[in-house]
Amino acid sequence: MQRIVVYGVTGAGKSTLAAAIGARTGLPYHPVDDLTWEPGWVEVPVAVQRERIAAVCAGDRWVIDSAYQSWIDIASARADLIVGLDLPRWRCLARLLRRTLSRVVTRAPICNGNTESLREVFTRDSIVLQQFRSYPRKKARMRAWVTDPSMPPVVLLRTPAAVRDWLATM
Repeated sequence: MQRIVVYGVTGAGKSTLAAAIGARTGLPYHPVDDLTWEPGWVEVPVAVQRERIAAVCAGDRWVIDSAYQSWIDIASARADLIVGLDLPRWRCLARLLRRTLSRVVTRAPICNGNTESLREVFTRDSIVLQQFRSYPRKKARMRAWVTDPSMPPVVLLRTPAAVRDWLATM
């Protein structure tokens, strides 16, 4: 497997797993948020996102840590494998809250130098609300991919232990 998409809901651990796959296999890891957000939390226009993702996916070796609906067709057409993190909502939400609060306190820069703030947690664009809105759709999408012959092979991992065990086989 030389081209891998790690997919899941917000807070599932996509970036962590994609980075670990890259480190374990030597595949270049491309954090998708760096391709889709500019400084100041300016969202990159979809057409530019598609160009950036197409450039990454044109390569022979890569790992990406998500697949947005607006360009999943590009990534899935080139992927050798999709790893779906099909974890329970409570676990993803707990991870998301812990990660977000840690970033708020430490002001750790993410995706092109952006930082998270407590104020943003309580807006209608909140990453926490995004998790609630997207969870059912992303779960259903992952599960449908398993039986879709037009998709590359899909591995669904449902527990942290399953993630660790699968990663050990890489």
